[in-house]
This record gives sequence, structure tokens and C-alpha cells, in this order.
Amino acid sequence: MIAKTLHKIIDSDIGYSFLKSKIAIISAIVFLIILFCSIFAELVSPYDPFNPLNVSLMDAFTPPVWSEGGNINFLLGTDQQGRDMLSTMIYGSRISLIVGFASILFAMILGVFLGVTSGYLGGRYEIIVMRFTDVQLTIPSILMALLVDGIARGFISKSLHDDMAIYVLIFAIGISEWPQFARVTRAATLVEKNKEYISASKIIGLSNIVIMFKHILPNILRPVLVIATIGLALAIITESTLSFLGVGVPPTTPSLGTLIRFGNNFLFSGEWWITFFPAIFLVVLALSINLLGDWMRDTLNPKLKTR
Repeated sequence: MIAKTLHKIIDSDIGYSFLKSKIAIISAIVFLIILFCSIFAELVSPYDPFNPLNVSLMDAFTPPVWSEGGNINFLLGTDQQGRDMLSTMIYGSRISLIVGFASILFAMILGVFLGVTSGYLGGRYEIIVMRFTDVQLTIPSILMALLVDGIARGFISKSLHDDMAIYVLIFAIGISEWPQFARVTRAATLVEKNKEYISASKIIGLSNIVIMFKHILPNILRPVLVIATIGLALAIITESTLSFLGVGVPPTTPSLGTLIRFGNNFLFSGEWWITFFPAIFLVVLALSINLLGDWMRDTLNPKLKTR
């Protein structure tokens, strides 16, 4: 069954386009390696950097192995607490990816629902949804996420801030990204609802819910997947930015943003690797996802197909 599925994918237009694009292949390999390492961090990372038995302050500020004073046991050096940098980055990428996937999934569900329903039903409901969308699009996503994060924290007791921080962060990023999905799905729905198969569905008595989510939605998923892929990279960067500013995940929770934030305090004292490697890791992760998104956009857009 798996072999047949893979064979169908390879023989499809998408599989053909993927195998012909070296950038897409390299980006997919890089992203899958990072994703695999983050999921199985306990098995892949050299150390558990958050286990006190594996951390010694005597190893703090050890430079990378190729620098003077480096240690073969710590390939990329250690941070101010003596934690192995490679291990902390692997564990940190897990939190960044969880927040990125969860927030973009939330934004996609909310945006697609509002976009499909407003485009199909029309009327005042469509006007209200689109005006909210237009207003939010005038506000940069990072500022909207900061605003929502601040408001949410105001309603949560201080004793629960650390426990609820990740959920608040997912909600804040997701609520700042849904307008992109809403506008695209509404425009696609306006095109689809005037086609003959929708008229036929109405004639045979199908309900609006069935028409919207069983017939229209599957036909407009291509642009949604492209936006979701590119939005994932933006969500990860937003999470890192908020954590760098100190309003994201708690300082005790590893993420790429918190690693960069703590390393920035030692940047000008000579310990450049503490912030440099997490920053490069974040750039590589976001770039690989963006390149995959660009490939998907070119492949799924009929106007750009050359085959």
C-alpha cells in the first residue's frame, strides 16, 4: 500500500516537479532532518541539556571545538550554564516547531472557515468579516501578536503565566495570521460558487454546510497549503521574536528565541557562539520552509506550469 502510494506521488505532476527541483529537494531534506531531530531529541542530541547531571558550570563558555580552548565533547561549544549548544538547539527547535505548527493550524482553521462561509453566504456577514480582515491586515503581525499576548496575560493570574505561556503564544500568533487565509479562501469561494456543480448541488437539495465544506473546500485547498507552508516559517520567526523580547515562552523553556536572547547578553564579551549558532539554525529552518513554500506556489499555480 505504501509503495503504491509513493509510486502514485512520484508519477504525479507534483512528484515530477519536486524531483526536477534541486532547491525543493535540498530544502525538504534540511527541514525533515530538523523535524526528525526535534521529535527524537532525546535520542539524537549528544546530551540532555536540561538534566542537571549532564551540566557542569566548569564547562561554561567553552568555545567551539575548532577554536582555541575548544573541547571535542562540545562541538559547538557551551553556554553560560555549561550546556552543550548543539543539544540545546535541538531541544529548542522542538518548542519552536510545536508553536509554529499549532499556531498556523489554528490560523488556517479560523481563516478558512470565515473565508469560505463569508464568500458563500455573502450579505452583511461577508461585509463584517472582510472589514475585520482589512483592519487587521493594516497592523503588522508581530504587533498584533504582542497586543493579543499582552491582553491574554492580563486575564491570566501570574501564577499561571508560565504554564499557559505556550498556549497564549499559539493563540496570539494564530489570531494574527488568519486574515491571509480568509482573504484567499473567500476569493476562491466566490469563483467556485458560480460553477455548475454548485448549482447542481443546490438543485438536489444539499445543505449549505455540505456544499461549502464537502464540495467547495476541497477545490480551494491548493492556495491554502501554499499560504500555510510560508506562514509556518513566519510563525516560527514570530515565536522567536516574541521569546527574544521576553514575552514568549518562559525563560526556563528552551526555544530558539530564548537561546538567542540569552546569548545576546554575551555577544560583546567574546562568547559569540552562544547567540550565533541558534540564530543561524533559525535562519536555515525558516529558509528551508520558505523555499518549499515557493516551490509549492509555482507547482500548484496552473499559470506557472511548464509541463
